[in-house]
Amino acid sequence: MTSSDTSTSMTSAEELRKRALELQLAEMERDQRIKDREAKKHAEFLEDFFQKHVGETERAVIKRLVMKAAADGKYEALIFSFPSSLCSDSGRAINNNLPGWQNTLQGKAKELQSLFEEVAKPQGYGLKAAIINFPDGMPGDVGFFLTWEPPVD
Repeated sequence: MTSSDTSTSMTSAEELRKRALELQLAEMERDQRIKDREAKKHAEFLEDFFQKHVGETERAVIKRLVMKAAADGKYEALIFSFPSSLCSDSGRAINNNLPGWQNTLQGKAKELQSLFEEVAKPQGYGLKAAIINFPDGMPGDVGFFLTWEPPVD
């Protein structure tokens, strides 16, 4: 094999750099599309959370979640979750189980808590709110759990 055979069969460094750059650009475009999609989803969630009311579809979902949990022998069901950043104190009162945590709620979370007081509590249900994840050690999402534990005598 002569040196001219080697140089024609080998990809040039410039071509390799070009390929690497094209791959980096494709990855950046993919990442941007993912970020754009997540931002759109987040904006839609916020609009729903702050502008719309709890509807019959959501009530039916809650009922199914409760019935499924009861059928599994459980005494609580996670019925709703939302970012703790949507609480007026970013979830601090809920995370520390402070009295009056209900006063930090906004949007649909506040509406669900009011519906609980009007409809479910008189029927013997309880409502627990808890931080259900801690990304980077910080409070993440709040979970609302509808409970029906037997009373402790």
